[in-house]
Amino acid sequence: MASRSLSRLALVAAGTLLASLLGSSATAQPADTPVFWRVPATAAQAAALTNAGFDVEEGDAGSVYVVGGKAVAAQLQGLGYRPSFYDTVYKELPAQANSLAADTFYGGYRTVTAHEAHLTSVAAAHPDLATKLAIGQSWKKQQGQGGHDIQAICLTKKQTGDCTLSTTSKKPKFFLMAQIHARELSTGELAWRWIDYLADGYATDATAKSILDTTEVWVVPISNPDGVDIVASGGNSPKLQRKNANNTRGGCSGTNIGIDLNRNSTFKWGGDSNSPCAETYQGASAGSEPEVKALETLARSIFPDQRGTGNNDPAPTSAKGTMITLHSYGNDIIIPWGFTQATSPNDAQYRKLGAKYAASNGYLVGTNEETVGYDTSGTTDDFTYGELGVASVTFEVGGSSGTCGGFLPRYTCVDSTFWPKNKGALITAAKAAAAPYQQ
Repeated sequence: MASRSLSRLALVAAGTLLASLLGSSATAQPADTPVFWRVPATAAQAAALTNAGFDVEEGDAGSVYVVGGKAVAAQLQGLGYRPSFYDTVYKELPAQANSLAADTFYGGYRTVTAHEAHLTSVAAAHPDLATKLAIGQSWKKQQGQGGHDIQAICLTKKQTGDCTLSTTSKKPKFFLMAQIHARELSTGELAWRWIDYLADGYATDATAKSILDTTEVWVVPISNPDGVDIVASGGNSPKLQRKNANNTRGGCSGTNIGIDLNRNSTFKWGGDSNSPCAETYQGASAGSEPEVKALETLARSIFPDQRGTGNNDPAPTSAKGTMITLHSYGNDIIIPWGFTQATSPNDAQYRKLGAKYAASNGYLVGTNEETVGYDTSGTTDDFTYGELGVASVTFEVGGSSGTCGGFLPRYTCVDSTFWPKNKGALITAAKAAAAPYQQ
């Protein structure tokens, strides 16, 4: 998440002015512990703060939340703003947090290495159900700097032709992706639990069996592995890396490096920040990042093109396929479009499908303007719907404050709150894959 509004010219002008006032200090990491500051601000002011390198997040009416320490609050005060404490970023850890198993951090969250091992073990334990694939490479791996393969798993009761990169396979498909914004920790854990529910539950759970007998379920649990490595390197004080690890643009430092992968997709790219140190930096060109190339290639390889090229061309009622991209925070189900305030040509159908998801998790269903309050260009859900006609939405998991709120909720919240709320919604998405626009 990050606030954005105004015309492109207004954004650039406001960001340039504020950046000149701050010099390079807005892109430096604060030495003190970050918190959420509530900052009364207009849409224009929020956009200027974002472009200047402040970490600006969705707030309440007439305000935004800015992430940073006391130095950031002082910078805001120096610019005439009135920041006040809203909530902590880091939540209190249980006493056993320092004696956790290897490949975990911050109370139990799993590292990229742990997620990779998990996919390998699931595929080995359930060869009749699970197929693991490498769909591309992270930026660091592409540069020969370590990094990772982008890994996916396909789950179904295998028959000939299943879980292949084919747009003509018989079964409908549900695609779940998580942690494209690295610091949104709960999302990868939800993907982990969804994988285990289906694979381990096939033998005993009638719903899991029904899904895998009829549907291909594709999951990318860690869409931004280099970014997650940076987050996890902070241990019990995770680093607040949102973007990928591409450090070739703008002389940024700390967690300001990188490209926002959820602003880099090729569909309607170009309406977000051109400031390399901004959290919503969209990259130098559409689809420039290898992680985005991998995700888009996978989507094009498993879903046929079911929609026309015009903004107002609806996906037909016969279109198949569902997609959910997991983010945090906000307790929202965001339906297209993201790049414009106009509703999509399938708006009524989306609201019906969203209501079925919300029956499980209780989230608010609406467009960007109705939920987070700002437009977003170059996003993955706009891409899978806009180019391919797949019924695609964003879940914003968790509230904005408290133990189970923000980017870094306490690990126990995954099992106490997030998984119980969202399990049913994911089941609904899988069951709807055969005819999502007929719900």
